[in-house]
Amino acid sequence: MRASHMKRTLTVLFGISCLLFADEDSQQKVKVVHTEVTDFPSGGLLRFRNSTGELTVEGWDRPDIEITTVKSMRAVYASRDRERAADKLDQVRISVEHQGESLVITTDFPRHRGLPLASPLRAGTSFDLEYHIKTPMDTRLAVDHDTGEVHVDNLTSDIRVIVLKGGITVRLPQEGHYGIDAKSDFGGATSDFPGHEKRTPWLFGHQFMQKTPDAHELYLRVGFGDITILKIQKPSTPGPLTQ
Repeated sequence: MRASHMKRTLTVLFGISCLLFADEDSQQKVKVVHTEVTDFPSGGLLRFRNSTGELTVEGWDRPDIEITTVKSMRAVYASRDRERAADKLDQVRISVEHQGESLVITTDFPRHRGLPLASPLRAGTSFDLEYHIKTPMDTRLAVDHDTGEVHVDNLTSDIRVIVLKGGITVRLPQEGHYGIDAKSDFGGATSDFPGHEKRTPWLFGHQFMQKTPDAHELYLRVGFGDITILKIQKPSTPGPLTQ
């Protein structure tokens, strides 16, 4: 794919400058929604750096990728304070960059000062952030997530997700073959697919393992939270009608 085509994007803005203005005295949330559609190579790598909040990645049968982000302040604001709230949301920056056959989505946002990197309180924020991604089913996925839930649905390639605090839910086609390495330091790890579950040495966490040669690799890690791996069941075929 030519570089000029890789950079082609179709951007649709839903309220990028719409701050939900109502009458002067009403209390409203400040929210910004942004949708971008761009080319993506078959079997390419989709990488998230420093994502936070709720991330959903869904496989579809189109050759491009659709990225929708929703930023909103948790508090409500009178109209006189919404400009200040909008300035705070502007500090939450999400960049999308093509790097060869990879697409890298990086999030940058203010953090509490003085907290160590491993602290479960490190990512306390005054905003909510959602990512809704639709990508080709054969996309390879790599996620480094701060705090919140990560949901992966209907991908058929390698998946690597690391979450500091939150949870991981993965739904995979039941006919697929997967090598699974899933571990939560403080939480559970369960799977509909065959494998071996065991507690971690300090008894607060769980690990689920399944070594499968020539299979797609699932590498899942959570510091605080649960990991759930589910099968996508095929619709049942109705039997013949009886008289």
